[in-house]
Amino acid sequence: MVSLEERIGYQFKNSTLLVEALTHPSLGFESNVAQPDNQRLEFLGDAVIELALTSKLYELFPNKPEGDLTKMRSRLVSKIALSEFAKNIELGAYVRLGKGEEATGGRERLSTLADAFEAVIGAIYLDAGYDVVREVLLPIVEPSLIGINQNPDQKNPKGALQEILQSIIPESPVYKVLNSSGPDHNKKFNISVSWRGRELAKGIGFNKKSAEADAAKNAMAIKEWEQWGA
Repeated sequence: MVSLEERIGYQFKNSTLLVEALTHPSLGFESNVAQPDNQRLEFLGDAVIELALTSKLYELFPNKPEGDLTKMRSRLVSKIALSEFAKNIELGAYVRLGKGEEATGGRERLSTLADAFEAVIGAIYLDAGYDVVREVLLPIVEPSLIGINQNPDQKNPKGALQEILQSIIPESPVYKVLNSSGPDHNKKFNISVSWRGRELAKGIGFNKKSAEADAAKNAMAIKEWEQWGA
């Protein structure tokens, strides 16, 4: 298994900081043994991430008003966005959980991933400082910066749907390509989104990402899960 340090391109000088960043509070609670968890590093990382992304947005968009910059930053530091950044580096595989949290899907839980991501960034800040944080953080968030200025207050439908569903049961929705049509330069994708083995909606787009977003948006409009009962 590739180490987390290899994934983020940073080698910790103080490895205990990384262990602490990856330790969910459930581990100590369940074992009844006092040990550092990632809550304090999460608190620190939250502030460091906000500063780094505020600075980057300020550099990227010199003519944008404060209101638009604030909306962009809000999207980038939301729990939904942070959990997506965590997934990009497969952070869930490295989090140290109690058995109960593990059994109830904690490794995929949006809040667990977002908190761990903040904690890892906080740990890097303590280990190496702000400049290194930017070197590690910005490549991870770069895909989310592309096009963010077009609709600064637009929400991510996939992330919003996942947040809704995981608040009910910690299980992520699954997207599947049903079919595609058209020439390679103008291909159209038809994609379904399912949850707990049942289809919620379908979506169409000229690439997989837009089709998945369309499916998520349709699922939130239909709210099929509300008809399933307990």
